[in-house]
Amino acid sequence: MDEIRGDETGGDGIRGTAVGTAPVPLSVLDLVTVGQGRTATQALRTGVEIARLTESRGFHRYWVAEHHSMPGVASSSPAVILAHIAAHTERIRLGSGGVMLPNHAPLVIAEQFGTLEAMAPGRIDLGLGRAPGTDGATAAALRRSDRLNEGADDFPQQLSELIRFLDDDFPDGHPYSRIHAVPGPVQATAPGGVQSAHRPPVWLLGSSGFSARLAGTLGLPFAFAHHFSAQNTIPALDLYRESFRPSAVLDAPYALIGVSALAADDEREARRQVLTGALSMVRLRTGRPGLIPSPAEAEAYAFSPMEREFVDGWLANVVHGTADEVRTGLDDLAKRTGADELMITANAHGGDARLRSYDLIADAYGLPAAS
Repeated sequence: MDEIRGDETGGDGIRGTAVGTAPVPLSVLDLVTVGQGRTATQALRTGVEIARLTESRGFHRYWVAEHHSMPGVASSSPAVILAHIAAHTERIRLGSGGVMLPNHAPLVIAEQFGTLEAMAPGRIDLGLGRAPGTDGATAAALRRSDRLNEGADDFPQQLSELIRFLDDDFPDGHPYSRIHAVPGPVQATAPGGVQSAHRPPVWLLGSSGFSARLAGTLGLPFAFAHHFSAQNTIPALDLYRESFRPSAVLDAPYALIGVSALAADDEREARRQVLTGALSMVRLRTGRPGLIPSPAEAEAYAFSPMEREFVDGWLANVVHGTADEVRTGLDDLAKRTGADELMITANAHGGDARLRSYDLIADAYGLPAAS
């Protein structure tokens, strides 16, 4: 990959600003979870409510992540969800955390996010991952191939191709030099054409060192999945910063981390709510994915010793409790990791608990009142 261009010079559209007493900008990762007794329609409505609430309270971005074949996660189509959210918000940045690049043709992603950029100019982020976002069989069905390692190994080449489609700058003689992602820059070169100067900033996502090193080498912003790979967080961020080379996109490293955090009015309620996510993960890891269980079911569930060990380890990585306790946990995490931004995911059975959590965290940091 010989160059990366865009209009984000100096980090415009990438770097956020801390609001209130928050140590860094706060953002949202919404998995659009579906609880038992609830529908995908309700989950998507909750997503709109979360986006509108956090926008009004000064959160910087709202991202959704691509998952497949998981009954409890309704975010299989990030571009579709983001278009819906864009129609109900005005300022908050919207993006993918992420789109799994090996699952798609780069031209398709460039077209989808060019369309989103046309819908919400200057507000769209394109976060990319190289994992399938599902199990191997589902990934094979998505890609119509069982050669899954090929997709991951070809990630840098796919990334280069996608960025060239976004910038419309394949060199003369390239097989794709006459192919254009529309909406996109080509519209500005057509007779009478006028096209926005913006294009979505590209982020690399990861839970290990591969994307950290690649993001650093290319001078791109980096998002690390601390919420499910906490032991790798600091090594990956160190690798990103050590590998970083200034680019037309960024003159200095910029890294956010995804954080599982849930605040409630008291510690017991917070524990009840996060236990639902822990039980859901137990079932997912043992090949039994399903809807997010209710707090009552999670409390009554008889965990085996091995499951209990997993749950204890999982919950140790979830910042939960009262608003003050969560604020203290987030402050400590920001200090320990040096993250430039915290992207909070609040996993619980019902939408009310998640909305309440974001409200309480905003209150704890003195963010603006909801409008």
